Amino acid sequence: MKKIAIAIDENKVAEHFGRCPFYLLIEISGKKIINQEKISNPGHRTGFLPGFLAQKEVKTIISGGMGKKALDLFAEEGIEVICGVNGEINDVIEKYLNGELLGNEFFCQPGAGKGYGIAKEEHKESADCDKKVK
Repeated sequence: MKKIAIAIDENKVAEHFGRCPFYLLIEISGKKIINQEKISNPGHRTGFLPGFLAQKEVKTIISGGMGKKALDLFAEEGIEVICGVNGEINDVIEKYLNGELLGNEFFCQPGAGKGYGIAKEEHKESADCDKKVK
Protein backbone atom coordinates (compact mmCIF):
# COMPACT_ATOMS: atom_id res chain seq x y z
CA MET A 1 0.00 0.00 0.00
CA LYS A 2 1.17 3.52 -0.80
CA LYS A 3 -0.06 6.91 0.39
CA ILE A 4 0.03 10.06 -1.74
CA ALA A 5 -0.84 13.66 -0.86
CA ILE A 6 -2.24 16.07 -3.43
CA ALA A 7 -2.27 19.82 -2.75
CA ILE A 8 -5.81 20.89 -3.60
CA ASP A 9 -7.78 24.08 -4.05
CA GLU A 10 -11.48 23.35 -4.59
CA ASN A 11 -11.50 20.48 -7.11
CA LYS A 12 -8.13 21.24 -8.74
CA VAL A 13 -4.46 20.73 -8.00
CA ALA A 14 -3.21 23.78 -6.08
CA GLU A 15 -0.52 25.98 -7.55
CA HIS A 16 1.66 26.10 -4.41
CA PHE A 17 2.10 23.07 -2.14
CA GLY A 18 2.78 24.89 1.12
CA ARG A 19 0.06 27.49 0.73
CA CYS A 20 -2.86 25.39 -0.50
CA PRO A 21 -6.02 25.28 1.62
CA PHE A 22 -6.24 21.44 1.76
CA TYR A 23 -4.45 18.18 1.05
CA LEU A 24 -6.12 15.06 -0.25
CA LEU A 25 -4.45 11.99 1.25
CA ILE A 26 -5.05 8.86 -0.81
CA GLU A 27 -4.11 5.30 0.13
CA ILE A 28 -3.50 3.14 -2.93
CA SER A 29 -3.04 -0.59 -3.37
CA GLY A 30 -2.00 -1.43 -6.92
CA LYS A 31 -4.32 0.70 -9.05
CA LYS A 32 -7.10 0.76 -6.49
CA ILE A 33 -7.95 3.57 -4.07
CA ILE A 34 -8.38 2.12 -0.57
CA ASN A 35 -9.08 5.32 1.35
CA GLN A 36 -9.25 9.10 0.87
CA GLU A 37 -9.04 11.81 3.48
CA LYS A 38 -9.18 15.58 2.97
CA ILE A 39 -7.22 17.49 5.61
CA SER A 40 -6.72 21.19 6.17
CA ASN A 41 -3.28 22.64 5.57
CA PRO A 42 -1.81 22.93 9.09
CA GLY A 43 0.00 26.11 8.08
CA HIS A 44 2.98 27.14 6.01
CA ARG A 45 6.04 27.04 8.25
CA THR A 46 9.53 26.46 6.91
CA GLY A 47 10.46 22.80 7.20
CA PHE A 48 7.22 21.65 8.87
CA LEU A 49 5.22 19.98 6.09
CA PRO A 50 7.80 17.34 5.06
CA GLY A 51 7.94 15.90 8.60
CA PHE A 52 4.19 16.28 9.10
CA LEU A 53 3.41 14.32 5.93
CA ALA A 54 6.16 11.75 6.61
CA GLN A 55 4.48 11.03 9.97
CA LYS A 56 1.26 10.37 8.02
CA GLU A 57 3.26 7.84 5.93
CA VAL A 58 2.98 9.83 2.69
CA LYS A 59 5.41 8.53 0.05
CA THR A 60 4.53 10.84 -2.88
CA ILE A 61 3.23 14.39 -3.14
CA ILE A 62 1.60 16.05 -6.13
CA SER A 63 1.41 19.81 -6.60
CA GLY A 64 1.52 22.65 -9.05
CA GLY A 65 4.72 24.01 -7.53
CA MET A 66 6.90 24.49 -4.47
CA GLY A 67 10.15 26.08 -3.45
CA LYS A 68 13.56 24.48 -3.94
CA LYS A 69 14.15 24.27 -0.18
CA ALA A 70 10.88 22.33 0.23
CA LEU A 71 11.93 19.93 -2.53
CA ASP A 72 15.18 19.27 -0.70
CA LEU A 73 13.38 18.71 2.63
CA PHE A 74 10.94 16.25 1.07
CA ALA A 75 13.89 14.38 -0.47
CA GLU A 76 15.49 14.14 3.00
CA GLU A 77 12.28 12.47 4.22
CA GLY A 78 12.33 10.05 1.27
CA ILE A 79 9.15 11.52 -0.22
CA GLU A 80 8.84 11.62 -4.01
CA VAL A 81 7.70 15.00 -5.42
CA ILE A 82 5.70 15.40 -8.62
CA CYS A 83 5.44 19.13 -9.42
CA GLY A 84 4.20 21.10 -12.38
CA VAL A 85 0.85 19.30 -12.27
CA ASN A 86 -2.44 21.03 -12.88
CA GLY A 87 -6.00 20.02 -13.59
CA GLU A 88 -9.06 18.46 -12.01
CA ILE A 89 -8.33 16.18 -9.04
CA ASN A 90 -10.13 13.13 -10.44
CA ASP A 91 -8.25 13.40 -13.76
CA VAL A 92 -4.91 13.72 -11.95
CA ILE A 93 -5.67 10.70 -9.74
CA GLU A 94 -6.65 8.61 -12.77
CA LYS A 95 -3.44 9.56 -14.59
CA TYR A 96 -1.39 8.75 -11.48
CA LEU A 97 -3.04 5.34 -11.06
CA ASN A 98 -2.41 4.55 -14.74
CA GLY A 99 1.23 5.66 -14.59
CA GLU A 100 0.51 8.53 -16.99
CA LEU A 101 1.02 11.51 -14.68
CA LEU A 102 3.88 13.64 -15.91
CA GLY A 103 5.22 16.52 -13.88
CA ASN A 104 7.48 19.39 -14.72
CA GLU A 105 9.85 21.22 -12.45
CA PHE A 106 8.07 24.22 -10.99
CA PHE A 107 10.08 26.10 -8.40
CA CYS A 108 8.85 29.11 -6.48
CA GLN A 109 11.21 31.60 -4.92
CA PRO A 110 10.94 32.24 -1.17
CA GLY A 111 7.82 34.26 -0.42
CA ALA A 112 6.07 33.40 -3.68
CA GLY A 113 2.43 32.51 -3.24
CA LYS A 114 1.88 34.54 -0.07
CA GLY A 115 -1.79 35.25 0.23
CA TYR A 116 -2.61 32.06 -1.62
CA GLY A 117 -6.34 31.73 -1.96
CA ILE A 118 -6.72 35.51 -2.00
CA ALA A 119 -4.53 36.59 -4.89
CA LYS A 120 -3.90 33.37 -6.81
CA GLU A 121 -3.91 35.16 -10.17
CA GLU A 122 -1.13 37.46 -8.99
CA HIS A 123 0.91 34.45 -7.91
CA LYS A 124 0.30 32.65 -11.21
CA GLU A 125 1.68 35.61 -13.14
CA SER A 126 4.43 36.41 -10.65
CA ALA A 127 8.04 36.64 -11.77
CA ASP A 128 8.93 34.84 -8.52
CA CYS A 129 8.25 31.43 -10.07
CA ASP A 130 10.34 29.73 -12.72
CA LYS A 131 8.89 26.84 -14.70
CA LYS A 132 11.38 24.45 -16.22
CA VAL A 133 10.20 21.54 -18.33
CA LYS A 134 12.23 18.34 -18.02
